[in-house]
Amino acid sequence: MDKVVDELELKKAGLAKDVIGEIAMSSDPGKTIKKWRALFRVSQKELSKELGVTSSVISDYESGRRRSPGILFLKKYVEALMNIEGRRGGEVLKGFLHMTESRSASSAIADIREFEKGVGLDEFCRCIGAQIIKSAEHPDEDLYGYTVIDSVKAITELSFSELSKLYGVTTRRALIFTNITTGKGPMIAIKVANLKPALVILHNIPLSEVSDVAKNIAGIEGIPLAICENVTLEEMVEQLKKLG
Repeated sequence: MDKVVDELELKKAGLAKDVIGEIAMSSDPGKTIKKWRALFRVSQKELSKELGVTSSVISDYESGRRRSPGILFLKKYVEALMNIEGRRGGEVLKGFLHMTESRSASSAIADIREFEKGVGLDEFCRCIGAQIIKSAEHPDEDLYGYTVIDSVKAITELSFSELSKLYGVTTRRALIFTNITTGKGPMIAIKVANLKPALVILHNIPLSEVSDVAKNIAGIEGIPLAICENVTLEEMVEQLKKLG
């Protein structure tokens, strides 16, 4: 039991180090600070209370009105996010740790990236010429990353638990499925895994070929669904590099 706890703490420490490093090296630290607060689903009020500062301090950092905080503050900031989320059950934190474990091991991941700052859903779709076929439940929510998944490899090579890990650090990301025929399989997997990404894109499939089951699941689950035609995987990934 102690060994499991120690391993978890090491993983949390590694994640904390990555978050601190990303903020410290960011070209816009304020927006990156805001990004991680949003990913952990923590309000400015909750965070300020945990840190023992006023909400205006957090707001000033996020807006750039204050200079980028030092490493000591960032350590306290990340610890506060983890503590708050941990008291809620730690589901978001578990998602981050699971993704860290699985992202490098699976050949089913064709590309994966986290953004320094939020990217609007419409902007994301325009970047790769994607067409929304099921509207977003919360169209104003930003995306903070994406995962491009080879559907065939995901289904044939990964266990269900590994599929669950594969589907996201956070729900605030786009899942782009390649190597598909109707889109039915990926949407069923998302439903069964009880996950809700901010956007699902079916790559290289015409609207006429999209399964009614896939569209119905998207509608029932409130997941924005889009298609991306007439662009190769390589071209799509190259375009996505321009975001965030």
